Amino acid sequence: MSAPCWREEGMEKKVIQTDKAPKAIGPYSQAIQAGNLLFLSGQIPIDPKTGDLVVGSSRQQAQQVLENIKALLESQKLGMENVVKVTIFLKNMEDFAQVNEIYAAYFPSSPPARSTVEVSRLPKDVGIEIEAVALTQME
Repeated sequence: MSAPCWREEGMEKKVIQTDKAPKAIGPYSQAIQAGNLLFLSGQIPIDPKTGDLVVGSSRQQAQQVLENIKALLESQKLGMENVVKVTIFLKNMEDFAQVNEIYAAYFPSSPPARSTVEVSRLPKDVGIEIEAVALTQME
């Protein structure tokens, strides 16, 4: 028995793009919708209006990253409550508490599943990157 094909099940791959979040800085999409799941590429603290990096505190960087995620979701008429899984990449685990403080404000109730990983280096030498998966339809 062969594995089912996405198209056989009516699941299409849709590329998501918005000017409200930073443009991709490489050969990838801002987000991809597959069925009722939306996969958001890792966001770093880039201000989408200026294209400049936010180089302030870990709190400021986390806030910009989460605003970028929120903008991607809103472009699809979704909100932070649609997020079911988040992965946070930190350059320094010492920033965990500060990032957590900002993160909690964006997910005040029923927060998504989450992993946090310390990494040696991130694109453009930023201190944080966050990727997310969201449901496009909730019951």
